[in-house]
Amino acid sequence: MPEVPINDAIIVGETRPLAVMAGPCVIEGRQICADIAGHVKDICRALEMPYIFKSSFDKANRTSISSFRGPGIEEGLKILQHVREAADVPVLTDIHSPEQAAIVAEVVDVLQIPAFLCRQTDLLVAAAQTGLPVNIKKGQFMAPQDMGRAAEKVTSIGNERVMLCERGTCFGYRDLVVDMRSIVLMKRLGYPVVFDATHSVQRPAAHGCKSGGDRDMAPSLATAAVAIGADGVFLETHPQPQDALSDGATMLPLESMRTVLQRLKAAAALAGRS
Repeated sequence: MPEVPINDAIIVGETRPLAVMAGPCVIEGRQICADIAGHVKDICRALEMPYIFKSSFDKANRTSISSFRGPGIEEGLKILQHVREAADVPVLTDIHSPEQAAIVAEVVDVLQIPAFLCRQTDLLVAAAQTGLPVNIKKGQFMAPQDMGRAAEKVTSIGNERVMLCERGTCFGYRDLVVDMRSIVLMKRLGYPVVFDATHSVQRPAAHGCKSGGDRDMAPSLATAAVAIGADGVFLETHPQPQDALSDGATMLPLESMRTVLQRLKAAAALAGRS
């Protein structure tokens, strides 16, 4: 099974320790991002779990035109650079257009393709051309086997640093379900697979102008995903989720992260992961 190096210290793959990608849904400010990164890093260091900070400078697919989207690319990259240096952790963020790829790649360690954009050829090729690892989220409308075509758009120009990410599948209106078979099926494509536990419990537009969700289900789903072979977990977290500016209903309270990650490390050990 191929492995994806993130930097000199972190490699994501089947024979490697379970990787943790965690942070707030959207960048709300420099201090809160630095605080979250530092807190989760300390937990991961104690548990010997590799950690990658994640947050978005722009949430381009919010439910409402009036919803908070983030600080934008210029200010957002300054904050991500600060977190990367202050906490000494690699960082991951989304891009939404081909023009953003090279600019964002100057600051971050991993580029992420949002689920709704996972078939956008120009976006995937632009991300690949940076040479950075590319985490492609599986669209809620996609069969897991079809993600091989998305990955090929990255590898077609020689960038083999591809990860695929499960984040739930549309199930009727305003609900998502997770078919755990998709993790096994995507791993058969030959790429490390990450499980996005918090977006998988989202209820899109459930509150009319914003999405809802069932954050209490996220740890259980993450445990199941790790038990059947997920190589990384993607968890959004916030000191006060009820006051968060995006996806508050699905983010895990920061104070719960130690317990959640201890549980995931135990599941990884039972599954035979180092």
